[in-house]
Amino acid sequence: MRRILATACLILCLPVWAVADSFIIGDIRFDGLQRIDLGRVLRAFPLKEGDPVDEFRLAQASKALFATGFFNDIELARDGTLLIVKLKERPAISKITLEGNKELETKALMEGLKTLGLSEGEVFQRAALEKIRLELLRMYSAQGRYGAQINTELDELPENRLGLNITIKEGKSATIEHINIVGNKVFGDEALADLFSLKTPGFWDVFSSDTRYSREKLSGDLERLRSHYLDLGYINFKVESTQVSLTPDRKHVYITVNITEGELYRFGEFSLSGRLEVPEDELRAQVVIVPGAVFSRKLMVRSSDQLIRRLGDEGFLLANVNPVPEIDAASNTVKIRFYVDPANRMYIRRINFSGNTTTADEVLRREMRQMEAGWASTRLMERSKSRLERLGYFSQVNLETSSVPGTQDQIDLEYSVVEQLSGNLAASIGVSQSSGLILSASISQQNFLGSGKFVSFTVTRADSSQELSFNYDDPYYTVDGVSRGFSLYYRKQDFDEDDLSDYNLDSFGGNVSFGYPIDDYQRLSLSLGAERLDLSLNAAVPMDITAFVAAEGERFDQLPITGRWSSNHLNKGIMATNGYSQSLSLELAGPGSDLDYYKLRYSGQIYQPLSKSERWVLSFKTSLGYGDSFGDTVKLPFFKNFNAGGFSSVRGFKNNTLGPHDSVKEGAPLDPLGGNVLIAGSAELIFPVPFVQEQSSMRTLLFLDAGSVFDTNCLTANAACDLPIELDSLSASVGIGLSWLTFVGPMSFSLSMPVQEQPTDQTETFQFSLGRTF
Repeated sequence: MRRILATACLILCLPVWAVADSFIIGDIRFDGLQRIDLGRVLRAFPLKEGDPVDEFRLAQASKALFATGFFNDIELARDGTLLIVKLKERPAISKITLEGNKELETKALMEGLKTLGLSEGEVFQRAALEKIRLELLRMYSAQGRYGAQINTELDELPENRLGLNITIKEGKSATIEHINIVGNKVFGDEALADLFSLKTPGFWDVFSSDTRYSREKLSGDLERLRSHYLDLGYINFKVESTQVSLTPDRKHVYITVNITEGELYRFGEFSLSGRLEVPEDELRAQVVIVPGAVFSRKLMVRSSDQLIRRLGDEGFLLANVNPVPEIDAASNTVKIRFYVDPANRMYIRRINFSGNTTTADEVLRREMRQMEAGWASTRLMERSKSRLERLGYFSQVNLETSSVPGTQDQIDLEYSVVEQLSGNLAASIGVSQSSGLILSASISQQNFLGSGKFVSFTVTRADSSQELSFNYDDPYYTVDGVSRGFSLYYRKQDFDEDDLSDYNLDSFGGNVSFGYPIDDYQRLSLSLGAERLDLSLNAAVPMDITAFVAAEGERFDQLPITGRWSSNHLNKGIMATNGYSQSLSLELAGPGSDLDYYKLRYSGQIYQPLSKSERWVLSFKTSLGYGDSFGDTVKLPFFKNFNAGGFSSVRGFKNNTLGPHDSVKEGAPLDPLGGNVLIAGSAELIFPVPFVQEQSSMRTLLFLDAGSVFDTNCLTANAACDLPIELDSLSASVGIGLSWLTFVGPMSFSLSMPVQEQPTDQTETFQFSLGRTF
């Protein structure tokens, strides 16, 4: 109507000579433009220089400008052959203010306003304002906030501008008063109601959002209900209708769901059709449905997914497997026909890496099990990704594929990584009344200079201890993955400072080691070493140690041989969340050693995710050990004993203080002796770090630790040494822990309390460690 009036006004307002007479436009002038670009006006205005015009064509031109929505008024005038277009622009929105919105974020609302035609700097459209008000009410209604109110206010500003204020009263979500399911006979009301995320209010649901109606939640619940029936054999299940009733005060909702269950169906035979690029017997092995079993859509879909994965292992990444059920109502069976379309076999043109600013490409490329120029394999691509994650150099590893332009059977792979700290750096200087001046520096790098090699160097100088050591390991000494490493060390230790018995041990030596990969997960390694050990006993040394020294002496030359088998199926090298690992090692005194002994040790850990995001994880760890002497050596050397207690074994107890103790000290803590038997284990519940968005570098957990060491060959009659190996002799603790990957290396803290302790145990509530994670 407004445009018609404007056109009429145009005709009436034009001079009679302009309306009555036609003319040829010599030039056009636009007056009144402030913000609107002249180019936009020219594109919308259908007239140009040299056009003949009359009153009809001028009216059409005026309508075209009105159609842009930029102008409140348009007036045309003529001065000879000059056509004058006088424009009055609509006001522009200078500022939009939102108030009262809590459930919907301001940023998201602003984006929504922009898509509907209202944003700062744009021309104001009153029709869009009403449209937005209705859209906001719809969004709040979907959340069950039927009492929401949207008020808009316009403020006139200088220079033909407007300020738009939108005030929102969200109101409260309507609570669900009752959920009624009609038509169910096989499953009870309570069992079906448990499937719904929407709940009726209960005593414990005062602060729960599940009692508030939401259209999206209801849709999800209906799909969950449908999946429940389809997975349990009711293939003809239907949701006939859904009614949502609102009470007059708009505060409560009644939901009624009418369903038809249908009859129970079972699987019949299944068949494969289409182009079978993989032998049929191999494909049939991927199908998990069993003829005669209750029909399950979940099993049907899983079978389809496994067929697609099997085809993907053979290079058919774009394969499609469509399961088609054929219902036999007479026998209540469902035959499944899997239509297989493998599409083209895909080949890898190139493998690229990104994000490895420190780590050399060679380090990543040697972990690849998917090769360039070979056909693409889902299994090999994922195994390559897993091997990169297990290195411990990266916090994230992502894999993307991209088609090669101009081809139908080639793709490129890109592994994008996010590097993380893979080493420790520490330096300290201090003064202790018991140790004097302390100087310490150490560096440990799993990925030295991005080469993938392990290097560590430690220097410690104190009155109570001195150490100089160097370790090196090359995991790819050969291209086949054979590793080689060596270490050199010199140590002077006062074990009384480490909560052990009062003796000193000076040692120097070294070893060389080789590792051989059995497969992608298992390795065998062998280490050959040589070392000299010098003992010196101080006052009040336990009788068991005195007896050993009397029998064997104080200086020993040893040639230790260590063999180790390991199997690593963890998904990450640091802070794993899935998989398992285990290792078995045997340390043996080689020919020519002064002391003949052996130590057998097993350690294992397993992580079981409790959620798809792997943020909630249950883990179990164990460490078992046994050692003894052979030949003329009287027993396992006491300085080779296993120890328990402390951050690395049973938290909540001081380092190395569990198990057999001396019985000669009076008025002071007894010296721990260690033992030749080790039993330790822990159970942990890993949960997300509260209030932290980025979880990849932090971990929190609850733990239960238990363990101890025992001595089966005490040299002296000592009741504190000869302890029985039984559950009551174990020490246990519970607590909470935190690990954090910092710029100087991993830091871990634990706060714990004992739940079972022995008379000689020494507890420690708070513990921390630099250089290790849980």
